Amino acid sequence: MADRLLKSLRSEKAFTILLLIPILAVLFAYVLYPSFRTLTESLTAEGRFSLEHYRKFFSPETLTNLEALWNSLYISILSVLLSGLVGVPLAFIFNRYDFPGRSFFAAAAVLPIVLPPLVGVMSFLFLYGESGLITRTLQSLLGLDEPPFRLGGVSGILLVHTYTMYVYFYMTVSAAIHRIDPALEEAATNLGAGRWTVFRRVTLPLLTPALVAASLLVFMTSMASFSAPFLLAGGFRVLSLQIYISKLNGDLEMAATQSVILSIFSISFLLLMRWYQGRRDYGIAGKGVSAHRREVQNPWIKWPLVGLGILGVIILLLPHMTLIVLSFVPEGAWTWQTYPTRFSLENYLLLMEDPNIWEPVKNSLNMAALATAGNFLFGILASYVLVKRKFAGKNLLDILVMLPWALPATVVAMNMILAFNQPTPFTLGNILVGTYWILPLTYFVRDIPLVVRSTNAALEQLDDSLEEAARNLGAGWFTAFRRVVLPLILPGALAGTLLAFVTAVGEFVSSVLLYTIDNRPISIEIMNQLRMFNLGQAAAYAVYQIALIGIVMFISQRFLGVKAHQTL
Repeated sequence: MADRLLKSLRSEKAFTILLLIPILAVLFAYVLYPSFRTLTESLTAEGRFSLEHYRKFFSPETLTNLEALWNSLYISILSVLLSGLVGVPLAFIFNRYDFPGRSFFAAAAVLPIVLPPLVGVMSFLFLYGESGLITRTLQSLLGLDEPPFRLGGVSGILLVHTYTMYVYFYMTVSAAIHRIDPALEEAATNLGAGRWTVFRRVTLPLLTPALVAASLLVFMTSMASFSAPFLLAGGFRVLSLQIYISKLNGDLEMAATQSVILSIFSISFLLLMRWYQGRRDYGIAGKGVSAHRREVQNPWIKWPLVGLGILGVIILLLPHMTLIVLSFVPEGAWTWQTYPTRFSLENYLLLMEDPNIWEPVKNSLNMAALATAGNFLFGILASYVLVKRKFAGKNLLDILVMLPWALPATVVAMNMILAFNQPTPFTLGNILVGTYWILPLTYFVRDIPLVVRSTNAALEQLDDSLEEAARNLGAGWFTAFRRVVLPLILPGALAGTLLAFVTAVGEFVSSVLLYTIDNRPISIEIMNQLRMFNLGQAAAYAVYQIALIGIVMFISQRFLGVKAHQTL
């Protein structure tokens, strides 16, 4: 009996190792090796080990890099504060109070999430830029010779960051509020505590992990932000943009050094976030009772809330509506006028009729499909091993899987350039840089965590006894997995895969560093159209992207049961 048990354990251990081999091989070849190449490039000067590039980075004589690092840090801190100031009150209003239109306003609050980063910045330029619709309309109404304002610099970046990132606070805090047992607050009230005391001593401590997790998420996203500084910064420097500039100037060693320093910050915040996520439920021991909403009875409060909700929805929808309207403006029809006066279907017809104009859409769809097919297969395998198998070093593997999510897209792109600009065994002896395949591979690496996280959630809810019962009835591992496990986790895995697909379709940052003329995706073509001042065509491409993302998110939430906060 003991021999059979020992043999079974050895067999299980050997099988776990067998499953781990392809996972570790992929992570080593396309995550660790590229990161290692960037590190060695930053530590090499004239073919020898050297700290010269780090000395240059931190040298007080050339303040450019230190200035960029400082700017990235303080922009990120301000982005956290502003996003929290918008997102947290909205989460409380929509989850604690009931008033006419609340459900609609709460659903509208997540609209910024369907805007890809480049498209979001572009829509703000169309609205609030020097030649934007709002700017020109105000200039015309007030009879001014100069625009009353222009979007740009630090204020422009912060405005875009707040609009796109407050959603992280809103979703995270909303989810935490739903998990708070109302009995805890009621007990404190019955013991004589006032509202402020209940909030300070009961509610706020329970929300602290969610607030910290959202803060870290916004900070990491802001540190990695590229599109807003790229279009709005002017002479203002941030570190992610500095990497792009160093690469364009051919200074790959400095680009590698900047990438390593930005990676250190990003990975540190990933580890902090994982630590806090492990504490998220530390104080919540509820009975599954959802939070009570208090109906607003006072008409002096209720109707102003409705008015503010309508105003908020209009502000949130303005970028989307602006892109839709401008997508009907023919080329050259909006130049000096305050607002466009001619509209047609020309831009959409050209997209369908002209193969050259359709080419970027086709490239994006094909490359995103290739990358997400790989994400689906790899994500399910990695998730199964992480959740269902026991082995030493599981936490380390989990961190490695999440690493591409923590690294900014500029860093991932630089890693790819430095690793695959020469033949390697991982590319079958080929050079990938400058080929069609470098972008699908980069999308695959970037989106690994999306599929793994969503599949993890499904696997953690799956009772182990189901798989064990199938094995005891004589099914092999593959049959039990295919006939029992896979059908039950498929919705979760598909939800992550769909999110990975739309992320790849909207990807801009790594694309701008790696694309060639033959594989240029939609986001690069949008940039090209903007440079040619063909605003209508750029807006039409953006509407395609938004529609695609909206459809996929609707399918994920309506048919696969994905909650909004699970998309973060």
